[in-house]
Amino acid sequence: MVFRVLMLFCVVGLWQGNAQIKHPKASPFSMVEQNVGLSKIMVKYSRPATKGRQIFGDLVPYGRIWRVGANESTKITVDSDLKVMGNVLPTGTYALYAFPEADEWQIVFHENTTHWGDGRKNYNPEEDVFRISVKPQKIPYHQENFLISFDSITHDSAIMELIWANTKVQIPFMVDTNSLMELEIAKQLRENPSAQTYYEAARYFQEKGTQYRRALEYLNKALELGGDTYYFHRVKSLVEAKLGDYQSAIISANKSLKIADELGKDEFVRMNKKNILRWKKELK
Repeated sequence: MVFRVLMLFCVVGLWQGNAQIKHPKASPFSMVEQNVGLSKIMVKYSRPATKGRQIFGDLVPYGRIWRVGANESTKITVDSDLKVMGNVLPTGTYALYAFPEADEWQIVFHENTTHWGDGRKNYNPEEDVFRISVKPQKIPYHQENFLISFDSITHDSAIMELIWANTKVQIPFMVDTNSLMELEIAKQLRENPSAQTYYEAARYFQEKGTQYRRALEYLNKALELGGDTYYFHRVKSLVEAKLGDYQSAIISANKSLKIADELGKDEFVRMNKKNILRWKKELK
């Protein structure tokens, strides 16, 4: 009896050991993270290969739900509220599905993340956060492994791209970076009013192309607290030029150029020289 029990344990142990063998996946897992302004988008998915197969309309049938990858359903996580073609995607994690057609795809952001794959009969459209319609595009190259990537990234927006075989689908995201940044600026100026804090706030407005007078005020404060630096003066020159004060912009650019030259920052020397020449023409 004892021998039979021991044999049973041995068999179970061998079975469990075999069940846990690690092996390479035909559709390997991947993850992409993208910062957009102060927000972050993270996508977890698997990457099937074409392997010479016809993909859309065959391996991935038209008109049927697709998990946007392989294995588990693709998950997308956003750490702040975003907008997708006018629809609000609240902070959280969602399953990403698609219903491909030859001329139009339905992209689905779905609340239920527990389904394996696409869920099939368990998928409930009432659990969709929303759907959007997008047009598939033909690309002039072959993408062997399914790819999710981000492009056209600004402080306020990005485009998520689904690319496989010779097809690409683009999904635009919008973020309210300005509101988040105003909160961040107020917090940092209240808790850590350093020269760098004022500079970074000014640099944000300069890059965004807005509130130049406020940016100039912050840059003057940064110089007052932190002293002369080539990057403080360079951004100040760019802001002054946008305000139409080319004389002041040239003075600031010359200060930046001198400090950059002393520190061996060749690229800033070149950029300042180029701007000075351009702004001198504006004065004539």
